[in-house]
Amino acid sequence: MGAMMASITSEVLFFLPFILLALLTFYTATVAQCHGARRWRRPTKKKRPNLPPGAPGWPLVGETFGYLRPHPATSVGRFMEQHVARYGKIYRSSLFGERTVVSADAGLNRYILQNEGRLFECSYPRSIGGILGKWSMLVLVGDAHREMRAISLNFLSSVRLRAVLLPEVERHTLLVLRSWCPPSGGACFSAQHEAKKFTFNLMAKNIMSMDPGEEETERLRLEYITFMKGVVSAPLNFPGTAYWKALKVINETLRLGNVVRFLHRKVIRDVHYNGYDIPRGWKILPVLAAVHLDSSLYEDPNQFNPWRWKSNEPSSFMPYGGGPRLCAGSELAKLEIAIFLHHLVLNFRWELAEPDQAFVYPFVDFPKGLPIRVQRIAGEHSVLTESTAM
Repeated sequence: MGAMMASITSEVLFFLPFILLALLTFYTATVAQCHGARRWRRPTKKKRPNLPPGAPGWPLVGETFGYLRPHPATSVGRFMEQHVARYGKIYRSSLFGERTVVSADAGLNRYILQNEGRLFECSYPRSIGGILGKWSMLVLVGDAHREMRAISLNFLSSVRLRAVLLPEVERHTLLVLRSWCPPSGGACFSAQHEAKKFTFNLMAKNIMSMDPGEEETERLRLEYITFMKGVVSAPLNFPGTAYWKALKVINETLRLGNVVRFLHRKVIRDVHYNGYDIPRGWKILPVLAAVHLDSSLYEDPNQFNPWRWKSNEPSSFMPYGGGPRLCAGSELAKLEIAIFLHHLVLNFRWELAEPDQAFVYPFVDFPKGLPIRVQRIAGEHSVLTESTAM
C-alpha cells in the first residue's frame, strides 16, 4: 500500500509542472479572448511616414535659438532663408522643445487655419500660457474659446465700432497729437513709445474705464510693458473714400511689418499634405511673415508699394491669422491706424531724428524707439466725428 501511494505521489509530482503550465496557458488565452486580443502573430513592420526634410538640431533646445535670432522685420531672417533654400517651404525641425513642422507655404498655412479644431488646434508654449493665464483667449481651445471669442466680437461689433469706438479712437488720437508740441515749436521723441501709449490708453479707457494720464493708468501701462516682455470692417470702407485709400497703405504696412510673424498649432490627427506626412502630436508653425515676403506671391516683396493693393486682397494675406481664430480686434486695429495717420498727415510734418530699423525679438521692435522730429502745421484740419470737434 505504501509503495502504491509513493508511486502515485511521484507520478503527480512529475506531471504537476505540465498541469500548471496547461492551466496557465488556458487562463492566458481566456483572458486575452475576453479583452478582444487578436491571435498571436508576428508583428508587421509599420510603414515609416514620409516626413518633410529637415534636421532636429541640438539635443533638448533643437534649433530654437537660431529660429528666434533677431533680424530685420522686413525680412524672414537668415534661419528661414537658409532652411527654405535647403529643404523647401515645408520642413521639419525641433523648436521650443517639440518636434515641429515649419510652413512657409501659403497653401498649407491657409489649410491649417481653416481646419482649426478638426486637424489642428492652438498650442502655444507653456511659458505663454503661464503668463497669460489659462482663461486667455489666445490659449483656449474648443467651446471655451468660441464662447470667449463671441464675447469679444460683441464688444468689437460693427455697430459698436461706428457708434462708440470711432469717436473714442479719434478723441484719443487728438489727445496724443496735441500733447506733442506747441503750435509754434517742435519736438523730438520716440514714435514707438507714443504709438504704444495711444493704443494702451484707448483700450484701458474702453475696457476698464481708466482715464489717460492718471497715476493708476500709467502704473498699469508700465506693468503691461513688463508683462509683454515676459511673453516671448469699418463703416467707411468704400471705394474712392479717403479711408479706402488709407487701407491700401495699412495693408502694405501690415504685410511688411508682420507683427504676427508665426502661429503655434498642434496636429491632432495624422495629416497628409502635398506628399508629406505630418504625424499626430507634432507641432506645426505656419510662418505668415514668410508668405508675405515671398517673391513668388508679391512682386518686389521688400519694397513698400501700397498700389499693389488696388486689386482685391490675395488669399495669402493673413496679417491677423485666419479661420475660427482670426483676431477679434483686427478691424479695430485698422480703424486706429487709419484715424491716427489721417490726423498725423494733415496736422504735422515729421522726419526721422536718427536712422532706426525695425527688428524682430521675436516681436517687432525698434532698437532706438523710432525717434522722430515733428513740426505742427498751422491750424487743425478735418475732425471726422462731431463728438471730437473743438
